Amino acid sequence: MTDPVPADPPPSPREGTGRHALLVASGIFASRIFGLVRQRFLSHYLGLSDAADAFNAAFRIPNVLQNLFGEGVLSASFIPVYARMLAQGERKEAARVAGAVASLLGLVTSLLVLLGVLATPWLIDLIAPGFQGAKRELTIRLVRILFPGMGLLVLSAWCLGVLNSHRRFLLSYTAPVVWNVAIIASLVAFGGKMGGFELAEMAAWGSVVGSCLQFLVQLPLVLRLLDGLHLSLRNLSSNVRVVVRNFVPVFIGRGVVQISAYTDTLLASLLPSGAVTGIANAQVLYTLPVSLFGMSVSAAELPAMSGALGAESDVASYLRQRLSRGLRRIAFFVIPSAMAFFALGDVIAAALFQTGRFTHADATFVWAILAGSAVGLLASTLGRLYSSTFYALRDTRTPLRFAIVRVILGTGLGYLVALRGPALVGIDARWGAAGLTAAGGVAAWVELALLRRALALRIGATGLKSSLALRLWGAALVGATVGLLLKNGLGARHPLLVAIVVLGAYGLLYVGLAAAFGVEEWREIAARVPGLKKKQIPQKPTP
Repeated sequence: MTDPVPADPPPSPREGTGRHALLVASGIFASRIFGLVRQRFLSHYLGLSDAADAFNAAFRIPNVLQNLFGEGVLSASFIPVYARMLAQGERKEAARVAGAVASLLGLVTSLLVLLGVLATPWLIDLIAPGFQGAKRELTIRLVRILFPGMGLLVLSAWCLGVLNSHRRFLLSYTAPVVWNVAIIASLVAFGGKMGGFELAEMAAWGSVVGSCLQFLVQLPLVLRLLDGLHLSLRNLSSNVRVVVRNFVPVFIGRGVVQISAYTDTLLASLLPSGAVTGIANAQVLYTLPVSLFGMSVSAAELPAMSGALGAESDVASYLRQRLSRGLRRIAFFVIPSAMAFFALGDVIAAALFQTGRFTHADATFVWAILAGSAVGLLASTLGRLYSSTFYALRDTRTPLRFAIVRVILGTGLGYLVALRGPALVGIDARWGAAGLTAAGGVAAWVELALLRRALALRIGATGLKSSLALRLWGAALVGATVGLLLKNGLGARHPLLVAIVVLGAYGLLYVGLAAAFGVEEWREIAARVPGLKKKQIPQKPTP
């Protein structure tokens, strides 16, 4: 048996999460940076070719398994129960619950991986009906390679749930770095020796190796925190049954969201070549602020919210305060991200992907898709924190209902805009890919409005103050205008140089204007910049 680590202090509902959010953001930032490097290497070697389309479509199919059983679902169903048990000092029972959840997860995931490998040809017909011939056959081979690796990533997400509950955030969110490194290494090792189809297969094998490594780097600390691994399916406790009950609606909710991702890929496969990969490249960029600022705050807040104890009115007041602080922090970073995607997306895409077979025209195409994503970026990110608040209240069904509304609305709008829109305005059909992301953004705002209204009935009125939002959008708009002037002035220079100058000026101007407009969140940045006087942000008293 491994030596146990020192006991964690019981999580306090009054505990601040600024440092925890920073740790989550740091880990996510490292993993996303390596994700961008991975995508750059894929763009360099595969461009917007059939091999690239096949790899990205294949990647999405087993990724459904990871998303259904992985981080988001386990965080919503497992962490609230497990964290509350830790807060009450029931460490041994918490360890038994964790072992039982791991057993159930391993059994179900193994069966689904086997079924997925066997049913791959039918899955391809469902998710990418536009693929034919060699492109379809390659996609089938890639999916069969990738499925077992994604099963390991599900188990890695279980490790993340345990580590987050014990406030060990950095390791769990940094672990994906090794997964990305494995894929990058396979591309570098074989990129100059193989054709596109063969290289795509080697990248898939690199993904499997990376999935195994991502799980293994977290496992030793998890075993120490649990004082061993207590795998068992016998005599499942009431706490395990609560996790399972919470799991089902969140699983369905994730399934609904995956249907949306599936329909996007399906519709994109019906567009001209390059649409699937263009959306995948844009998604890498789009998910960066969602993960860095939405996921980091939500992940840090969920265990603290879940451990809230006391009278119902005290808990409601406490949740409102935590939610308000989280919304402000998210908006401060996500609003300039959305503005940058909309106004300067070509600069970003060119700096990251314009190399080898990926041309400037390809970067412009990705920019269009990214601009569509910017429509709903703020809503999607704020919605994560609202959903986490419902999960902390042990309510997993309300977010499910609103996710269904979002998917139905987004799919209907996406069909009209992506497949019908280009013909109506007389442009190339592949530009319909930008309509897909814009339609999803509109649906995200509807979902956020529903979440906010429903939560107000539970804990009182919440939301981001319009005065703060206007100041942030104003600062971002001025910064983007200056960035556009700089971009035009620099002309046809190296994309990386243009990005450093334009985006650097944009970011500095945004922060400076936010400070001038009296936005207090800028001090969180100033406090971490060497040479600047650290200032503490005034905090409202908590109950």
